[in-house]
Amino acid sequence: MNEKFLGMLGLAKRAGKIQTGEDICSKAVKSGISKLIIVACDASDNTKKSITNSCKYYNVQYIEKCSKAELGKFTGADSRAVVSVNDDNFAKAILDKLN
Repeated sequence: MNEKFLGMLGLAKRAGKIQTGEDICSKAVKSGISKLIIVACDASDNTKKSITNSCKYYNVQYIEKCSKAELGKFTGADSRAVVSVNDDNFAKAILDKLN
């Protein structure tokens, strides 16, 4: 797992630039707030399908990365299936860390 990517995610959390949870992230995508969606690899098929379909429809970039436990750990929760990054600079930095 890419520690720099998760570290950047934690930084975005401390800056108040992320939201977590499927419903909240789905609303962020639909309202145009979300700049990047991160979906846990072990999220349910329904969750993956609904969030990725929204991302495609509203033209929001998404990636499938980490486990729910890892996403939760770096966003201050037990486990999270979906994380929305709501800042252009953090979204770009997170994607840069993955490449």
